[in-house]
Amino acid sequence: MPSRTPKPLRPATDWVKAVTELTETARRSPSFNISNVLHRYGTLAILIALLIVATSMSDVFLTQRNIVNVLRQSAGTSLMAIGMLFVILTRGIDLSVGSVAALGSVLSAIIIQDYGTGASIAGALVAGAACGLASGILVAFLKLPPFVTTLAMMTVARGLSLIVSAGQPIQMGDAGIWITTFGSGAIATIPYPVVLMAAVFVIAGIVLTFTRFGRLVKAIGSNVEAVRLSGIPVAYYTTAVYVISSILAAAAGIVSTSRTGIGSANIGVGAELDAIAAVVIGGASLMGGRGGVVNTFIGVLVLGIIANMMNLARVPGYHQQVFMGCIIIGAMLLQYASNWFRK
Repeated sequence: MPSRTPKPLRPATDWVKAVTELTETARRSPSFNISNVLHRYGTLAILIALLIVATSMSDVFLTQRNIVNVLRQSAGTSLMAIGMLFVILTRGIDLSVGSVAALGSVLSAIIIQDYGTGASIAGALVAGAACGLASGILVAFLKLPPFVTTLAMMTVARGLSLIVSAGQPIQMGDAGIWITTFGSGAIATIPYPVVLMAAVFVIAGIVLTFTRFGRLVKAIGSNVEAVRLSGIPVAYYTTAVYVISSILAAAAGIVSTSRTGIGSANIGVGAELDAIAAVVIGGASLMGGRGGVVNTFIGVLVLGIIANMMNLARVPGYHQQVFMGCIIIGAMLLQYASNWFRK
């Protein structure tokens, strides 16, 4: 039989060209849009991967007690993350949420001694709203940079909390029995702070999805000039999101106080980074206009699971910060990959 002559190998440049053509075809195909896949399921994929790793690392992880503990510890972060989502959707940033939480914690513990639970909660939330209103006016009406403005408010709020508390923890005592019951109590097996967290997420989802306010918040982040030319008072909406963020931050401070029975000016240090990380891991764009409540909730869970994994594995606190930073970088890479495939 005549010997068959082997076909010559294709040059490397041909293989590169072929792979490039396949990538371009897949990228432009409506039935296989990698951008949409990454945008819709990237955060969920991170969560599933973490659940698999955590389950394999520890038999304790999937127990009811541990899951409830993760959710309880995530309640405060979730409130700040929702407020941060509103701000980021308008292309802003709020670095003051941790300090406003400390101010809310201290004020709630002080006011309750003489005026009761209702006045305590109202006073802390009003103080938070005032901080957000100040930041919003400076950003929206005076056009100051959000980063610098909220950084200044972070310093002001932390200083006020230290002044009011004289740098000492404030015991709520018997006057705070209702608040501490909220922090330690539960409906069936679901802690009250987790119920509050779920309620806030549901309300935020309804506002962003079904109300005019929510649609305009997203529109401002997408194209602020077009919204302004449509006759919408952009400055008022921008101010409103900072007020919402600070109110939720103050509420997070009250939740912290309810768990410990102590108002402290030292809580919430670095909490703004956790809130931003949750929103970013959830796929929200720091350029505004893109982000959702469900993915933000998943981002909060991702952070809570990472912290819980590190604690179960007895990883030192400083090492935990390194892992947390790597997760945030990974989430940002997913965003850039999504944007690249979209172009």
